[in-house]
Amino acid sequence: MPERKQTRRLKRELGLFDVYAMATGATLSSGFFLLPGIAAVGAGPALPLSYLIAALFLLPGLMSAAELATAMPRSGGLYFFLDRSMGPLWGTMSGFGTWCSLILKTAFALIGVGYYLGIFFPDAPMTLIAATFAIVFGLLNLVGAKKSGSTQVFLVVGLILLLLWFSGVGVFQVHADNFRGFFNQGASSIVTTAGLVVVSYMGLTQIASVAEEVRNPVRNLPLGMFLAFGTALVVYLIGTSIMVGVVSAETLAMDGGDPTPVATVAEVLVGRWGAILMSVAAILAFSSVANAGILSSSRYPLAMSRDKLLPAIFSRLGKRTKTPHFSIMVTVALVILSVTVFDPVGVAKLASSFLLLMFAMSCTAVIVMRESRITAYDPGFRSPLYPWLQLLGVIAPLWLITQNGVLSIAFTGGLMLLGVIWYWYYARERVDRRGAILHVFERLGTGADYRLEYEMRGHIKEKGLRPEDPFDAVVARSFVIDLTAKSSFEDVVEQAAKLLSERIPLTADEIKMQFMEGTPLGATPVTHGVALPHFTTPTIDQPEMVLVRMEKKIQVEGLAGTAGDVDEQQDVHAIFFLVSPDGNPGQHLRILAQIATRVDEDDFSRDWAAAADEKELKQILFRGEYFHLLELKAGTKTEHLIGRSLQEAQFPHGILIAVIWRDGKNIVPQGDTQMLEGDFLTIIGNPEDLVRLRKEYDDN
Repeated sequence: MPERKQTRRLKRELGLFDVYAMATGATLSSGFFLLPGIAAVGAGPALPLSYLIAALFLLPGLMSAAELATAMPRSGGLYFFLDRSMGPLWGTMSGFGTWCSLILKTAFALIGVGYYLGIFFPDAPMTLIAATFAIVFGLLNLVGAKKSGSTQVFLVVGLILLLLWFSGVGVFQVHADNFRGFFNQGASSIVTTAGLVVVSYMGLTQIASVAEEVRNPVRNLPLGMFLAFGTALVVYLIGTSIMVGVVSAETLAMDGGDPTPVATVAEVLVGRWGAILMSVAAILAFSSVANAGILSSSRYPLAMSRDKLLPAIFSRLGKRTKTPHFSIMVTVALVILSVTVFDPVGVAKLASSFLLLMFAMSCTAVIVMRESRITAYDPGFRSPLYPWLQLLGVIAPLWLITQNGVLSIAFTGGLMLLGVIWYWYYARERVDRRGAILHVFERLGTGADYRLEYEMRGHIKEKGLRPEDPFDAVVARSFVIDLTAKSSFEDVVEQAAKLLSERIPLTADEIKMQFMEGTPLGATPVTHGVALPHFTTPTIDQPEMVLVRMEKKIQVEGLAGTAGDVDEQQDVHAIFFLVSPDGNPGQHLRILAQIATRVDEDDFSRDWAAAADEKELKQILFRGEYFHLLELKAGTKTEHLIGRSLQEAQFPHGILIAVIWRDGKNIVPQGDTQMLEGDFLTIIGNPEDLVRLRKEYDDN
């Protein structure tokens, strides 16, 4: 069996507001503080419409990126998604290209600071200032994502407050006459301008590159991204409308476009101090972009190194900070090189064409992952209107690239060629991995790489259960077999099948055959001495389970861990048989993953061996915040429940009596089931509902 090495993971320490702040901060910069003047040249008074069209162009890519991020919450963002869907060649091209593009956009943001400082200090050394900012934000990222995220929250809150002031003052000084001739520039020019300002929204998906560091990524990633998208859209539409309405599109477009349009408008609104105030806002905006840019771009070489596409040093984490220190330092060095050697303003616009290509490829990746029919592809957010939204998301960005000119196309092709060359001469001999697209080809008659499915199961395990998953209810009503005598695996399967046949409309022999022969979901996984035989069937509408404890270990042939490596025989001391409806394979795998997570904990084997009875065996698996065990006893707060039926009792709303433990047996309760003294009620529900229950009935 090949040796498996445990990859060190980054800390999950970013919450919803951190995600929102990073996505918002990476977005509200050049699109608001630099581009409106340049864009006014092409769009005229229809400037806000160009921003709206640009948002609609990228919405399919944003939804696709959110789906992929909730299915594969790993560092690397679009690189990781394309590598796992299209294969390592596409992964290498996208990784190098996106890394370079984000470095240039970060350098562009730091130069943006110089534009606004130049209003007041025209002789200041702008290159030195930009390099200093890069070093400061690099040091923040070396300390850890949480410190960087906290700085980002501060920057974004300050920025939004200043933008609210700008909008609140400006809305009362808008002149309707400035919007006359709204469509004078022509539809073609307005759409072409949308291609220019589309870069204003591209920071939204950068947060996907730090998905591994986000708590509860299934909820926080898509919610944070869409909240940031809504914020950016509102700011751009209102802000550009105020700019046009206050000073006119002609004024913004003078001399090829005002590079500091917000300061210009603020000075008209309230005088010189207004220009100073909005220059502070601009510096906050560009600082937040630089901070988020260094954080997200440094995760691309980290992810590529983990996959052996770059040297191992890029994936090494600091002992105390748990951050990819070498990757961050190289990224910062390249940012400094960009601001001192290149013209990042011009090059960053070219780099945006490559990011447009990545938006199109994220839509392609969703199509590939869904059509691969990989059971373990289990995104917490599913993009609507599939596949039409994805097809639109492929066509629209590619068309916009062509509108940006031959140079943009050549630059995008050059970054892709760099990736091809690096893959061919460095990575090709080091990787043995294929993408999900082979699973699509398998349906056409060719082979697939099933290691990807086992990797995807690892993602499910890390994400955990969803609120709607009935894990505690399944455990509560499960059968328990406690064996003291030596048995064979086949004997245990026969006993479990006989019990399950009482609830599943299959014969015991049919159930046994399913467990013994395996299913398309895979062979029996074995981890830490516990086997997890499982299958799905259309004959049931809720999962059923049998827990087996064995005093004397037995041997089971199965899969070790999640890598898909087969061990001929493994000793096990516990077996969990799971049968689920086949209409929800994702939930089936999440329940298996939750069991595996509990089994992997250090105290499981000890607690499992020490459990006195069936009740205690089940308690070991319950999640504490979703479960409560209530004993009915005279002289306590539960006394008034004794002798009453469940339907007569006034339990807090939102809780469920799953099982009653009475005289050593499980009773599945009905509404008319009478509660007796000495009963143990197994109660499940939401944490907040269980808190109210404990306050009402616990004596402690």
